Amino acid sequence: MSPHRYFSRTVILGVSAFALLPLILFAESTSPKHPNVLFLIVDDMNDYGFYKTYPVVKTPYLDSFLKSALTFRKAYCASPVCQPSRTAVFSGLYPHTTGSYKNGARPWKNSSLLTKTESIPELFKRNGYITFGRGKLFGDNVPSERYETMWDNRPIKGGYGPFLEEKDQLTDKWFVFRAWKGPDTDFPDVKNSNAAIEFLKQDHNKPFFLALGLYRPHVPYTAPKRFFDLYEGVDFPMPPGYRDNDLEDVPPLGRELAAQWGERLKYVGKHNLPRWQKFIQAYFANTTFADWSIGRVIEALDRSKYADNTIVVFWSDHGYYCGEKDHWEKGTLWERSALSPLAMRVPGMVHAGETSHQQVSLVDLYPTLVDLCKLQEPNHRLEGESLRSFIENPERKQKRLILTSYGEEYASVRSERYRYIRYPDGTEELYDHEIDPHEFENLSGKPECVKIKESLAQGIPQKWTKSLGGHNY
Repeated sequence: MSPHRYFSRTVILGVSAFALLPLILFAESTSPKHPNVLFLIVDDMNDYGFYKTYPVVKTPYLDSFLKSALTFRKAYCASPVCQPSRTAVFSGLYPHTTGSYKNGARPWKNSSLLTKTESIPELFKRNGYITFGRGKLFGDNVPSERYETMWDNRPIKGGYGPFLEEKDQLTDKWFVFRAWKGPDTDFPDVKNSNAAIEFLKQDHNKPFFLALGLYRPHVPYTAPKRFFDLYEGVDFPMPPGYRDNDLEDVPPLGRELAAQWGERLKYVGKHNLPRWQKFIQAYFANTTFADWSIGRVIEALDRSKYADNTIVVFWSDHGYYCGEKDHWEKGTLWERSALSPLAMRVPGMVHAGETSHQQVSLVDLYPTLVDLCKLQEPNHRLEGESLRSFIENPERKQKRLILTSYGEEYASVRSERYRYIRYPDGTEELYDHEIDPHEFENLSGKPECVKIKESLAQGIPQKWTKSLGGHNY
């Protein structure tokens, strides 16, 4: 498909969404007791395209969707890497409760708590829903017996491929910047999206929970060629949050997190601007590819008989950034690593197209679905809070501290104005987002900030469950 045809389809979708907007804005709250749920997850998507903080990025399908949804501008993950973030969402429990801090820990098998915890799809299934899952969902090899209690369909996963040959790899098979010239169906994301679309075309005699997890824009940075072509010849400026020597006031443990990606860091950044340009082109091409994949599924929903009775939740498992503080920012405790795209469309909502600017957590998704779908409570206490009040009133204010952690006693706390970070050795960072949104100046050593740190420290857990292990990438 040519770029012209791609955007022609996008215009059609946008017009369709615009035509439905009055129905969404002024609909009475007449939805049945148990609405359907379309749960859409992308991997490693940052705020560039979603919140339009970097205007070069093309995400026309998501732009259209947000006109009919409520956007949460300050949504934060519980952990800044895939598996523990998704574990927190699907369990409704923070990492310091489960011990799931890192990738590779297999928490649904190795945690004595999570083996007894009812996940989101298990709760929906117990409440009489059809549960259909495809793609990257938990980000973990969930034991096969748990799949039986979670999902009514097979297969579930798909994989990160296609992978390029070794001669095209920069450091390993994951780190490549290259267009794919084969058919779209070489990508599991396309196959899984096709399966979701087919599901939406079918007749279902019960409400459904449909979860689709894309593997993009996560590495490897391959996408169909037409998405690379959209950015051909673009001169990508360095992000606004870039400054030389910005790690000088960061404690050693913070620098360790920033450096954990090793060899890949040598291929991007100020010292390799041509490669950085290629990197950004590849990441944005994959972002637009993910946008197209998500858009196809939302379009299928809006054309189906389920359109008026389906909650749509779109989220990314964590933030992602390269440029700020001269490093790869996934897997750190800074703002851009914790900030996660999140938007919801709910039948009967009267604030479609609006934005909530209050800080919330992705852990809030589980209790929100229990609330909106009027489900029986799960067999464990959820640690998040329902977002229903923000859906009903996006201007609602709250004083709440949001926690992101990445290991025992690696804590990052966000208030409306500040981000406070404390490491296991007691070293600290403090940033005032009112005057320093890119976190350039660490204020933790200033005497006048002692009271601020004490207040923010109240959001740090007193007890940390022992880590299940894993690795720092």
